[in-house]
Amino acid sequence: MGAKLSGPGGQGGKTIEQNADINVTPFVDIMLVLLIIFMVAAPMATVSIRLDLPPATPPTTDEPKEPVYITIQEGGALFLSDRETSIATLPVDVCTALAVATDCREERVFVRAQPDVTYDQFMEVMNTLQENGFFKVGLLNEDIE
Repeated sequence: MGAKLSGPGGQGGKTIEQNADINVTPFVDIMLVLLIIFMVAAPMATVSIRLDLPPATPPTTDEPKEPVYITIQEGGALFLSDRETSIATLPVDVCTALAVATDCREERVFVRAQPDVTYDQFMEVMNTLQENGFFKVGLLNEDIE
């Protein structure tokens, strides 16, 4: 709310009149500043995320292969699926068990260990697989209820 101290040209005496008109200039200034802020901030809010979606191809009727499981038992014994193996022959035995025509190192291998297996026994198997190029290794655990 504003006040009018004198009339036009300094005349009209010393009466004070109230001016009930809204001063729109500060309101417009603030709205323009907010508009600029939102125009600058809006492109930053739309961040794109790259997704690697599978191609839209119909499912094939090929039967999935049986996965290869490496089981580490408490005493350090290694089992590949159902037969026993050693840490020295592990990479060769894994390739034999996978039985693929292409590079066997591109297939996924699953490792599971019994609860009493020590950390160094587990890491020995993981390091052997990694040194021989097996980088797609899945770790399995059992739910203890």
